[in-house]
Amino acid sequence: MTQTVVAVGRDAPFKEIVRTMEQWKVSAMPVLEGEGRVIGVVSEADLLPKEEFRTGEGERMLRQQRQRLLDVAKAGATRAQELMSTPAVTVHPDATLANAARIMAVRHVKRLPVVDDLGMLQGIVSRADLLKVFLRPDEEIADEVRRTVVSCLFPSLGHAVHVSVREGVVTLRGDIRDTSLVSVAVRLVRAVEGVVDVEPLLTGEPADQGGPRTPGS
Repeated sequence: MTQTVVAVGRDAPFKEIVRTMEQWKVSAMPVLEGEGRVIGVVSEADLLPKEEFRTGEGERMLRQQRQRLLDVAKAGATRAQELMSTPAVTVHPDATLANAARIMAVRHVKRLPVVDDLGMLQGIVSRADLLKVFLRPDEEIADEVRRTVVSCLFPSLGHAVHVSVREGVVTLRGDIRDTSLVSVAVRLVRAVEGVVDVEPLLTGEPADQGGPRTPGS
């Protein structure tokens, strides 16, 4: 996440919000109250109804689309607390990148304020932050896969399982005793930050599911 966050107070006037967005080149900001509790988010989309209704185009669209009453209200808003979208869609500092990405996709937002248990702003996660993880060097990814996946799943066969990474795609090669662990390995490798895909080229025999066999059976 980015810890230096541009934000505004709930009483920030419309023009101050616009100036701040322009100055810091951001398209949305958390709205805070008190000592930093997040109460909403104000974005360019929240500000646009002001311009739309100023031209008179909004009046025509209002007659055609009654569901746009919220835009009407925002067109007359002058303070952050009237313009913001609330409650804010946020995440906690311990949220994984996958969780953050899922929330962004489901809630159709481009950034997430990061807040603690009291709702106090800690930072912000943007789509760009989520994509930065894929800039991680291949060898760094390979080292983590060997350390956190191969050594745990195949402690006695670590030397026989080879890990290579190219452009974020992890390839696992080698001979293992229990091929039922292949799917587990794939899931664990996919969870490593920066992994784009996994190619499991692991061979072996499936574990005996029937238990010990008696002679003649």
